[in-house]
Amino acid sequence: MSLSRLSAKRLFRQQSYIGGQWRDAADGATVKVDNPANGEILGTIPSLSAAEIGEAIVQADAGFQIWRKKTALERADLLLRWNDLMLEHKEDIASLMTMEQGKPLEESRGEVVYAASFIRWFAEEARRVYGETIPGAKPGQHIVVTRHPVGVTAAITPWNFPAAMITRKAGAALAAGCSMIVKPAEATPYTALALAELAHEAGIPAGVFNVVTGKSSMIGKVFTDSPVVRTLSFTGSTSVGSKLMAQCADNVQKVSLELGGNAPFIVFDDADLKRAVEGAMVSKFRNTGQTCICANRFLVQASVHDEFVSLLAEAMGKLKVGDGFEEGVTQSALINHDAALKVKRHYEDALSKGATHVAGPRPEADNGSYVHPVLITDVTPDMELCEDETFGPLAAVMKFDTEEEALKIANDTPYGLAAYFYSTNIHRIWRVADELEAGIIGVNEGAVSNAAAPFGGVKASGLGREGSHYGLDEYTEVKYLCMGAE
Repeated sequence: MSLSRLSAKRLFRQQSYIGGQWRDAADGATVKVDNPANGEILGTIPSLSAAEIGEAIVQADAGFQIWRKKTALERADLLLRWNDLMLEHKEDIASLMTMEQGKPLEESRGEVVYAASFIRWFAEEARRVYGETIPGAKPGQHIVVTRHPVGVTAAITPWNFPAAMITRKAGAALAAGCSMIVKPAEATPYTALALAELAHEAGIPAGVFNVVTGKSSMIGKVFTDSPVVRTLSFTGSTSVGSKLMAQCADNVQKVSLELGGNAPFIVFDDADLKRAVEGAMVSKFRNTGQTCICANRFLVQASVHDEFVSLLAEAMGKLKVGDGFEEGVTQSALINHDAALKVKRHYEDALSKGATHVAGPRPEADNGSYVHPVLITDVTPDMELCEDETFGPLAAVMKFDTEEEALKIANDTPYGLAAYFYSTNIHRIWRVADELEAGIIGVNEGAVSNAAAPFGGVKASGLGREGSHYGLDEYTEVKYLCMGAE
């Protein structure tokens, strides 16, 4: 990897960070990390053993014993310093992210700011972990409720947002007084390790924030087998999340899961179509369609269908595909070749079942990990793309006639992470918002994520919430004190 892009070369780390120390695997085992845009090998990371992950848990427990005794203000000040360092090194972190994940550099810069916002938010919330008093059940009795950190926590994070998916978890855990061990995706470890370096420089004590690398299934099992780890937070597929949840049962660990999605994007006949297309572009094509809240199915009312499709095709035609470091690029390589093949498979399945190609190069014409944005219509619910996340730049539009039909199609999925709809009728807005089965709903808005809002889904899309003051609940326990009279 050319490090010439980095002004602070120390941020490029190829070791795990455990107990305040940078460590290789004891047996020297490593995993290669490449750039999905060109296949270039960027470097390696340690493939730690189960025993070494166990040592990380010991170090995290030692860090917790120190961290839990700090005042909320002390923790907040250190988190704010971490936030400041992330923003100071925005360009370097963004460059690392584009190298290993592929996303356009401008999006990477935006993610660094977004990631830092969680650290700042939870730094401020650290001093607001309030309890309450409850009227006693008999004269002279006092009931007090206090909140305490759960202890050592673990996080397994995905490759699509390699900074923000960490800080959304770690910010809450550390603010609550917990320590955390992060296992980043093997495809995107260097962003996580850069964050660890900056946490160290911010003065966060050894063992409080740790980053381990290696085989995901083994590391997850060590986390769930340990009675010391009290909370596991996972973002990824529903199948893996379900397995981890089952593993957590033996030690009755708290579990926070942000899993798969199948977001509908509904455009009603009273919508502002220009605004709807703007929202569609943000929702569908951010990170080249590789987001868990990405619009996966466009449902457009029949009377405005053709106009919406025409406007969407025009907007998609302005997207530029290329290496994430190229000026003006808005769509980059997908994370790997398998991801590109999945988009192609969904496209081909849809066309075989009657879908119509409207705009963009046919996916099979692309090579490697690149897939150009493509628009299809005449989509029906029996197509594979309506049942499974495409996770790529394939915009699939289906037509509906009535509000009831749209809601039925939108909710006809095991998932319920995000949903979007556009309407200018206030009565319809309340009706549809009430009926949609999703934890996050964008109403005339395609960009819904921010640190102050609770992020999470219903049904097979997960348990718990991240971000907002609700995010602290995943990392605290409630203690009830019943104080009797003399």
